[in-house]
Amino acid sequence: MGRKRALLVGINYPGTKAELKGCHNDVARMRRSLVDLFGFDEADIRVLSDADRSAPQPTGANIRRELARLVGDARPGDFLFFHYSGHGTRLPAETGQDDDTGYDECIVPSDMNLITDQDFTELVQKVPDDCLFTIVSDSCHSGGLLDKTKEQIGHSTKQNQTQQSKREERSDSGSGSGFGFRSFLKETLKETVRDTLESRGVHIPHRQSSRGNDDGDNPSMEYSSSHGGDRIKNRSLPLSTLIEMLKEKTGKDDIDVGSIRMTLFTLFGDDASPKIKKFMKVMLTKLQEGQHGGVMGLVGALAQEFMKAKLEGKPEGDALEPAMKQEVHSVQEVYAGTTARVSNGVLISGCQTDQTSADATTPKGVSFGALSNAIQTILSEKNGKVTNKDLVLRARELLSKQGYTQQPGLYCSDKHTSVAFIC
Repeated sequence: MGRKRALLVGINYPGTKAELKGCHNDVARMRRSLVDLFGFDEADIRVLSDADRSAPQPTGANIRRELARLVGDARPGDFLFFHYSGHGTRLPAETGQDDDTGYDECIVPSDMNLITDQDFTELVQKVPDDCLFTIVSDSCHSGGLLDKTKEQIGHSTKQNQTQQSKREERSDSGSGSGFGFRSFLKETLKETVRDTLESRGVHIPHRQSSRGNDDGDNPSMEYSSSHGGDRIKNRSLPLSTLIEMLKEKTGKDDIDVGSIRMTLFTLFGDDASPKIKKFMKVMLTKLQEGQHGGVMGLVGALAQEFMKAKLEGKPEGDALEPAMKQEVHSVQEVYAGTTARVSNGVLISGCQTDQTSADATTPKGVSFGALSNAIQTILSEKNGKVTNKDLVLRARELLSKQGYTQQPGLYCSDKHTSVAFIC
């Protein structure tokens, strides 16, 4: 019989602009379920939470380290489980990037050291054969967290391919780039303007607003009342709020959408997302090849001093060493990520890539994530015995009845749709 091992991460971001309420409870309830229903040993469940400031915090480096340990120690026959409750966000793609969604979907650790969809994909690809790694992400935009994985339940892939085709049709035919940069820029600007207005309390109405959730056009909605009296906040971190928090951490006022990746690299260095480090290496390589103008426009003013110092051999350029150590086989790898399929991973997402997931607080002060609460309801109904497919279909049914518009998704190989949830 294989071993059962888990990592649970719950982040409420207390005292910040991003504060949530239900993530600690989600993790506590899932921990009890793992022990009581699935036979996990307490010693084989690691928890990272910002509930106790004296405990190891759910920083990007700590989460990445625990995930690497979880997968690195795995053997055939093992069952691995990762539950994340916290914010999700989407970074606009670099110019020329061509992935399924046009964004990097990310989870947001307590220190803002983002972990990208590509990081998760590369991690799951290291899982040994005959070992199953189940991921539950109760966060916004979570439908894209396992890139290159077959979408069994959901519409993210199909919808985004359609959107990509439309973008390409609208692209500037005279540019010769084939990347539809004008339409990409238009969409990015529109989303950034919306983020900024909403973060300042200016609400822009949308087609749907049931249960404090929507169809994805409104990623920064604050608390709103709903039938039943629950207070709802979504688990999406708008780019405008992310930028404000990065400005506070760095003391710099010149951070914008175009320099988020450089800022994350500057702040976290070797602990930054591997994808971000690879991106910085490609940018530096382009600079070395003389492509100065376009590259500087991509990475923002913050990057220039480091890159120029590196090119001139000055000591300040050593800050780029963590990026230069990355193995990059092609520019395509950095823009679009790996093309290999993920076969040993299962992702259950709180919503589609273009949707938000709800963080709810009842009138009695009990807080939870809508997906996490639905999962606990289903596990109680089924005494823990439910397949991945049935769990997601039932969660969709429950959330719809409760008035939520978010639609959980299932991403996995065909053979894993009908296997038991977790183990």
